[in-house]
Order: sequence, then C-alpha cells, then structure tokens
Amino acid sequence: MSTSPPKVFGTSTPTEMSSPVRYYTGIGSRETPQEVQETMKRCAAWLADRGLVLRSGAAPGADTAFESGVDRADAKVIFVPWDGFQGRPQVFKTPPAALASVDQFHPAPQSLSRGARALMARNAMQILGHEMATPSLFVLCWTQDGCESHATRTRATGGTGQAISIASHHQVPVFNLRSPSWRDRFLTAGKQHAWF
Repeated sequence: MSTSPPKVFGTSTPTEMSSPVRYYTGIGSRETPQEVQETMKRCAAWLADRGLVLRSGAAPGADTAFESGVDRADAKVIFVPWDGFQGRPQVFKTPPAALASVDQFHPAPQSLSRGARALMARNAMQILGHEMATPSLFVLCWTQDGCESHATRTRATGGTGQAISIASHHQVPVFNLRSPSWRDRFLTAGKQHAWF
C-alpha cells in the first residue's frame, strides 16, 4: 500500500501511534455511492497511517468501505450486533448501557424488532467503544440527507442517525461526506484538535 497521502487530504506525513489509543468512527448508509466509498477507503488508510483506530460495524456499504482501507488488524475495531452477522464472530458482547441507549436515542424504540434493537445498540459501541466509556474523536459518515447532528436527523438519515444522535449527545463532531464542505471542515478541526 502506498504511504503517500490520499489526494483528499494533502501531504502531511504520518505520525507514530500515541497512547492512549485515538479512535474515530467510520460509518454510513448501505446505499453510499461507490465514489464516496472509494473516498472512505482512502480516508481510512490515511488515518491509519497517522495512528488513528477505526471503529465501524461490518455492514455493507460505508462500513465495509472504511474497513477496506485499513490493512492492520490493530488499527480497527469492528462491532457486530450478534454472532455470525455478515459471517463474523461477535468479539464484544453488547453491554447493558448500549442496549439502554436504544430507548434513549431512537425516535421509536418500541417499534424495533429484536434484531433492529441489536443493530441500534451496536451503533452506540461504534461511538463509545465496547465499554461505553471512550468516545471517538470524530465521526466520518455518509447519509442520504447529509445529517451531522441529532437536531438535523430525519427519516432519511436511516440507522446511521442513531450513531449520530449518540455522537451529538457526547459532543463528538460528525463530518458527513454528503456535505460539500466536509473536507475543509474536517481538516480544520483536525489541526485545531491535533487529531493527526
């Protein structure tokens, strides 16, 4: 894999991984356009080179695009809602706090099937980790409506909206690749907060 940065981010050089581990969340719609998925893959590779660890969820589309950009197993944490989801083992059991987040953040939790509740609980772990205690630094995503906060969540945001609402609650910034300004805002925030 090339060590040169992807065209989307410029030419800064990779840094060594520091402690504690720095996580980000890479998620989005299963219907993410192919060209956006390619950008996600390049972003994930660029961020991995800078010592950031991906959190994602193994769903087709955006999740697998981000994951495909990360070569090293120690540079990604993939949460699945149940054993065998997309042919994968469930490494981290869903904690009670993740299950409780469904009722707190979903607009209609009573309407969800058991499987849908498990998917929504998995979204909480994508933002806060398997112990529900370590928020990601930021979220990169794609949704049809360009949602970047709980306040702008709509039906068109889809399941990714659950993670966005949780991120908003924990003041984790969200950068939606559907927005034309995402790249500039992301790089500015990254420099401001020394993410990379």
